[in-house]
Amino acid sequence: MMRIRRILYPTDFSDTAKQALRHALFLAEQFEAELHMLHAIILHESDPRDPDGHFPEPSEILNQLFQIADSEMAEIVRQNESKTFTLQEAKVRGYSAGEVILQYVDEHDIDLVVMGTHGRRGPARLFLGSVAEEVVRHAQCPVLTMREQETPDSIEAVQRILVPVDFSPYSKEALSYAKELAALYGAGLQVLHTIEEPAYPYFYTPGGTFSPVEQLEALREKAESALDELLKETAGPAVPAERYVATGRPASEIARFAEERDSDMVVIATHGLTGLERLLVGSTAEQVVRLAPCPVFTVKSFGKNLIPS
Repeated sequence: MMRIRRILYPTDFSDTAKQALRHALFLAEQFEAELHMLHAIILHESDPRDPDGHFPEPSEILNQLFQIADSEMAEIVRQNESKTFTLQEAKVRGYSAGEVILQYVDEHDIDLVVMGTHGRRGPARLFLGSVAEEVVRHAQCPVLTMREQETPDSIEAVQRILVPVDFSPYSKEALSYAKELAALYGAGLQVLHTIEEPAYPYFYTPGGTFSPVEQLEALREKAESALDELLKETAGPAVPAERYVATGRPASEIARFAEERDSDMVVIATHGLTGLERLLVGSTAEQVVRLAPCPVFTVKSFGKNLIPS
């Protein structure tokens, strides 16, 4: 059973952050977890070589920023006074928001980060906010990211959770998380495996008499059988699940599937264990976080495991 004791909700008080707050509050209530509300105050010092070129004084700006943060946080606390969980406030000055968030995660033993990203449509949709990207890449715990929606869905609207599976141990772990989340939200699973089509001309087909269409059909049948077996053997609550097999590039197929099948959340594993690999999110997971139209829960293949063996 998944255990979450401390949830971090970084906020810049934007509409995107306010939409992420709904999920942070819901999960904190479900797990009776501490909810840490963090605002990073970033203000670089003035250039000492040009003391007359800055107005107002940095100290005055800082005081104003802290006052604004106090006011915004006090309102959030007031609106959630009746909640049964503990809500903690933190305002931290630093050189970058990502650095402040990651340091807070480590110092307070955070189990889950819930945060917003920026960009909804067009070119902006292709780029994850640099702060969220940094947190997804480097945090030692799972991260739930979501971009701003013009018409935010309610928590009750989370009915379909998409789980991309490549049959690695990492994706099996993500499936366990997805089962836990589906039970919490009262949702069903969409378990998807994407077969990457070979990029060679027809006449290069191995064996000569076995067509690419036949190959793909054989792979599809094998994948469907493997998905059935994976669902049976993966730990977690019994939740409704449908399996799907697609063909194409995994990241784009996952994003397309989520859009066309009205997925309400994606749960996906990252890759990398040590050294340089540990600093990089698997390319598929990173692209899905950037492209998916719904919240994305990234499960780290290193760091914290919230589901005890």
